[in-house]
Amino acid sequence: MSGVLSLVVMAAGIGRRFGGDKQLVAVGPDGETFLDYAISAAVAAGTSKVVLVVRSEIEPAVRAHVDARHRGLQRAGIEFAFVRQDEHPASTLNRRAKPWGTAHAVLAAAPEIEGPFVVCNADDYYGPVAMAALAAAAAGLGADEACLCGYRLSDTLSATGPVSRGVCRLTGDRLDSIVEHHGVTRQPDGTITAAEPATELSDDTIVSMNLWGFPRAALDWIGAAFERFLAAHGTDADAECLLPAVVADRMATAALSVKVVSTTEPWIGVTNPDDLEAARAALAGRHAPNFNG
Repeated sequence: MSGVLSLVVMAAGIGRRFGGDKQLVAVGPDGETFLDYAISAAVAAGTSKVVLVVRSEIEPAVRAHVDARHRGLQRAGIEFAFVRQDEHPASTLNRRAKPWGTAHAVLAAAPEIEGPFVVCNADDYYGPVAMAALAAAAAGLGADEACLCGYRLSDTLSATGPVSRGVCRLTGDRLDSIVEHHGVTRQPDGTITAAEPATELSDDTIVSMNLWGFPRAALDWIGAAFERFLAAHGTDADAECLLPAVVADRMATAALSVKVVSTTEPWIGVTNPDDLEAARAALAGRHAPNFNG
């Protein structure tokens, strides 16, 4: 199997809290979208293929945007593939409006993945330094390994309200667990608290923002986990098979070791409509190359 390093961009979300699709919302100073930043950072880090996981109804718009903005990369030999998550067999056999989750998004991309791969959201800014470090780690993974980019909690907070964050517990640079914390916000006195579970967190707490790296061999156990999920939740209209949960289950059997690559870069994202202007302000000086030549 080829060692081609791919970027898998999960762009099929329906943006319920945001109130619509976020995939093509302009956030950068030159009209960049979050996925433009991810693509440019990943290509600079050595990826030679970009797989965009989309929904059928938004594929034409995403494809047109990518063709217009990244034509130069295509001409330079970077391969782009579009995968419709809602046409994956699990979606056609178990129909519902809501996508089946991030683990299912990765499985939908599987036919286009030829080697190790990086997975990211289409509505987050991760930063070029973080992407480069994670891509380098992903390229060297063994079959029983994965990697995760860890961000400082203080670099991921929203000024417009509470957020949910996956808090990482580490031994050295290895992940022990990810515990989801809800209602995370900075208080007037400067402390950071979570409502559920109720606790105080430090600025330097390492959290996951869903920037992962896997060897191609991981597709086998992700697929097996999703089959188990369907057997248990296939008739549930809201249940999602989430990548962190699948990774945690694999770690629990001692069959997987996850290296955490920490970064001091700020994460920038949009959860609620009120986050949009703050994200644009934060990205005002951060241009992404326009490869439309």
